Amino acid sequence: MTPPIHIIGGGLAGSEAAWQAAQAGVPVVLHEMRPLRATPAHSTDGLAELVCSNSFRSDDWAHNAVGLLHAEMRRCGSLIMSCGDLHQVPAGGALAVDRDRFSAAVTAALEAHPNVAIVREEVAGLPPAEWDSVIVAAGPLASPALSAAILERTGEGSLAFFDAIAPIVHAETIDFSVAWKQSRYNKPGPHGDAEAYVNCPMDREGYERFIQALLDAPKAEFKDWERDTPWFEGCLPIEVMAERGLDTLRYGPMKPVGLNNPHRGGEQPWAVVQLRQDNALGTLFNLVGFQTKLKHGSQAEVFRTIPGLEQAQFARLGGVHRNTFLNSPKLLDTSLRLEAEPRLRFAGQITGVEGYVESAAMGLLAGRFAAAERLGRAAEAPPPTTALGALLNHVTGGHVGGAFQPMNINYGLLPPMMGPKRDADGNKIPSHERGRAKKRVMSERALSDLDGWLGDVRMAAE
Repeated sequence: MTPPIHIIGGGLAGSEAAWQAAQAGVPVVLHEMRPLRATPAHSTDGLAELVCSNSFRSDDWAHNAVGLLHAEMRRCGSLIMSCGDLHQVPAGGALAVDRDRFSAAVTAALEAHPNVAIVREEVAGLPPAEWDSVIVAAGPLASPALSAAILERTGEGSLAFFDAIAPIVHAETIDFSVAWKQSRYNKPGPHGDAEAYVNCPMDREGYERFIQALLDAPKAEFKDWERDTPWFEGCLPIEVMAERGLDTLRYGPMKPVGLNNPHRGGEQPWAVVQLRQDNALGTLFNLVGFQTKLKHGSQAEVFRTIPGLEQAQFARLGGVHRNTFLNSPKLLDTSLRLEAEPRLRFAGQITGVEGYVESAAMGLLAGRFAAAERLGRAAEAPPPTTALGALLNHVTGGHVGGAFQPMNINYGLLPPMMGPKRDADGNKIPSHERGRAKKRVMSERALSDLDGWLGDVRMAAE
């Protein structure tokens, strides 16, 4: 009998790793400590629970790097993407999901798989020596005992930062005599929905009052060991952004461009707070970009000053959690194994990627690598011209200069190439559209190279 691969952590990365290995015919034991041991951010015992946003971000494969990553993962048979597609909710050009149904679908799929055994237990400390193939996908909220053991084994001090969670409001408490539904520039999403977002407008005076309220509101206190933890730039709390200058938010998550207020003759507001549907029923909406570390007692008071949310009832208030990741370029090899102890692989946010899809992508690769190794095959990495390969390359050695920091997928990680100067009809492409055209050819190259890699993998399996 083939010995099992042990996977620690049932989040996005662990669930995807388990699925990929099991689909390759290798037995898997998935260890998840919830509900026996809770975390500060999780609220259920479901696998792949989404604790922050419900959005997987842009689904545009041709012009957005995360959309390209979506497409690549779908071609690799990703469980996370298939369940996300099955339970998506309106979000313009983004892929957002009903978080409860999504988690339930992932849990059900893994529970039903004949090659997967789910064990509800905490793995305290390093795994037993007899576990000769382990994927550590414990995420940013790994148990303290496991985290301490990993840090001791690596001989490195880990880096850490804070992630913040955005509030969710009940849709029926939004005042639509003030707010309106519209996606930016009326851009339709996967289902043709051009009204995927709720928009709450602010004039200049109201915006400046709101900024001052953010600055004045009491913030969460941190423990001594947390005080020097830096924020990740891609997930800054709304009040931290406000501290950077009066117009920072107006050029960030509250930018009004591409939105026209029908209650005011179609004028563009000074600033806009957007809300995105959070569940399939359309009864919950989250405040986009409004992750926060304000104290719970002041959140409702501050956010009810937003026009259209004066009577808002909150299904969940914002919060803060600490994230931990490895110095992966120094510690991991190109198949995500710990060089100091190759039986241990790592996947998910702990490798130094940021974002739901990026975390799941590292799980996808770790699961495939571990399965190939268990079956006596070479663990070939995807080409660096793909989003999967580029992200892996950055994590395992592509980062240079300064301290290693978490990274979202972006086109800057892929090898550069010249964009087209003329379209398919031979017409010259305007200079302001060449960047978009270049992204498309890079995406087309990525998918072509991924298909070649998948073909090689299939041939090796036969």
